[in-house]
Amino acid sequence: MIKELKTLIAVAREGTFAAAGNKIGLTQAAVSAQIQRLEAELGFEIFDRKGRSAHLNRMGHQILLQAQELLRLYDNLGSTTIGLPASVLVNIGAIASVQRSYLPDALARFHQQCPQCRTRVIPGLSMELVNLVDAGEIDMAAIIRPPFSLQSDLRWTTLALEPYRLIVPRDVPGDDWSKLLSSQPFIRYDRSSFGGRQVDRFLRQMHFTLREVCELDELEAIIKLVENGVGVALVPQTATDQEWPEGVRALDLGQHTFHRDIGLVHRSRQSFTEPVRILAQLISEQVRTGSE
Repeated sequence: MIKELKTLIAVAREGTFAAAGNKIGLTQAAVSAQIQRLEAELGFEIFDRKGRSAHLNRMGHQILLQAQELLRLYDNLGSTTIGLPASVLVNIGAIASVQRSYLPDALARFHQQCPQCRTRVIPGLSMELVNLVDAGEIDMAAIIRPPFSLQSDLRWTTLALEPYRLIVPRDVPGDDWSKLLSSQPFIRYDRSSFGGRQVDRFLRQMHFTLREVCELDELEAIIKLVENGVGVALVPQTATDQEWPEGVRALDLGQHTFHRDIGLVHRSRQSFTEPVRILAQLISEQVRTGSE
C-alpha cells in the first residue's frame, strides 16, 4: 500500500499517469495498475480522468491529505522525535504558477519565523481548491479568482492582477496583435481552468475566428510551444514571466487588456489561527515585493 500511496502523490503533482511514471521510474501502465488497486481497496474512484489528464476528485483530495500524513508517519518510524509535542500544520492549496513564483520564498520566511510549524502544499486547479477550502479540508488557497460569487462564509484577498498578453514567435513579423491572432495558429489556454475561461470569454466578445492547434493548461508549456513556432497564445504575464524567453515576443492588448486576478480564498480572518494569519501575510508581502 505504501508504494500505491507514493504513486498517488506523484500523479496528483504531475497531472498525468505518464508524467508521474517518468518522475518515479514506472511505465504508464504500471502507474495505472497501482491507482486501480488503490481505488479497488478504497471502494471508490479518486481521480476524474479526462483524456490523458487525471485530476483528483473531492474524495481524492481527502485521500491525498491522508496519504501524505501516513507517509510522513511511515518515514518517521523509529525516529527519536516520538513523544515530542505535535507541530502545528498549515494546509494551503496553490495552483502551479503560484507554486513556482510567490509561494517558495513566502514559505521559507514562514518556517524561519515559525519553526514549530509544518506546512503542506496541495496542488490542483482553482475550482478544486475552492471546494477544499469550503469543505474545511485546507486553511486557504492561492488561486485564480472564480468567475462566480463565493459562498457567503468564504472571503477573497487579491494578491496580484496579471495582464494578458499575446505572445508570438520572435521570427513572426508584425505588431498588430488582432491581425496576428486572426492569422496565426492559436494555442489555447485550457477552458477547464478559470484563466482559460477568461481567454474564452474575451475571444467570444471580440468575435475572433481562430485556427486552433492545441489546448492545454500548463502556462510554461504554452510559452514553450510558442517559442518553438507552433502558434500564438493569450497568456497572463506572471511574476516569473517578467522577461520572456529569447524566442518569444509579447504584445500589449492596449485598451482591450484584461487581467488574471490571483489571490487567496479563505474563511474570515477572525477564524484564522495565528500561523495561518502569518503565512497569509507573508504571501501578500512576497507578491508586493516581487512586483516592485
